[in-house]
Amino acid sequence: MRIGIIGTGALASLFAARLAPLANVTLVGSWQAQIDAINANGITVLELDGSETRVAVAATSQPQRVEPVDVALILTKSYQTVEAVARAEMILAEHGAAVTLQNGLGNLELLIDEFGADRATIGVTLQGAALEQLGVVRHAGNGATHLAQATRHIKRTGGLISYLRAAGLELYVTRDADALIWRKLAINAGINPVSALLDRPNGELPTDPIARRIMQQAAQEVANVAHAQDIEIGDVASEVITVAETTASNRSSMLQDITRGTPTEIDAICGAVVQRGQALNVPTPVNHALHQAIIQLESNSAATRESLWQFVTETLTKPAENL
Repeated sequence: MRIGIIGTGALASLFAARLAPLANVTLVGSWQAQIDAINANGITVLELDGSETRVAVAATSQPQRVEPVDVALILTKSYQTVEAVARAEMILAEHGAAVTLQNGLGNLELLIDEFGADRATIGVTLQGAALEQLGVVRHAGNGATHLAQATRHIKRTGGLISYLRAAGLELYVTRDADALIWRKLAINAGINPVSALLDRPNGELPTDPIARRIMQQAAQEVANVAHAQDIEIGDVASEVITVAETTASNRSSMLQDITRGTPTEIDAICGAVVQRGQALNVPTPVNHALHQAIIQLESNSAATRESLWQFVTETLTKPAENL
């Protein structure tokens, strides 16, 4: 099976390293230094048990040179989706499927616009990963991966499912794509901005009573917005704590972005929740506060993490209409 992974970051590198021993895998991206490192030395995975695994993987910044692939697996930041879809279009065979495992809202819609509903689907993953240096990724959390597979997708994505399971990933298949998207959005809204503001790994967040409350309220707001659209995602206020604890050593992708000084996905996570909540007349004060705080943190303004965290906690005491 030929698999093209769009992206060269931590999760893209982790999935490439897991799949490359089983399938013909090519990473496609624009980060030339990372591409050069992977081509020269492969991908080294620092495993959860302290061991290291090195895997040879092909990587390129020139999708026009990639032979047609059976699956284009998109693992970029949400603000890079338009560019990722363009790369996927250049490498995906006519019989193939485009699959997004990205954070946030709107990614599947972009894939469907380009490839059609029969050739595009979505999944979510709770795998934790962080780049330690070029070509070296730390596996920081072994969470489950869920993939939406309608009947029309079986021939196109069945092989990918088999390979992911053969690679040792805990993988589940569902027909309810909407619930997948909104459940992952709730987890992201609860963990990512809180970890970025507190500069702490996931496992430390639930031990702080205030952080725990904010995480749960942020996740519950997502559930409320989903419910207003007749999408039920269960007890995400409890699930967000469980996920933080099971990915304890992971530094969330948003915290990694802030540390590197690169853009975050806050607009596609908390910002999208606020926007959809406003359209549906569903209050989202916690997500609003987190969105504003991360924007300030991301802009390298004079605001400190301490002052922004204080802003979030104080804002939560105000009535929603005053936010």
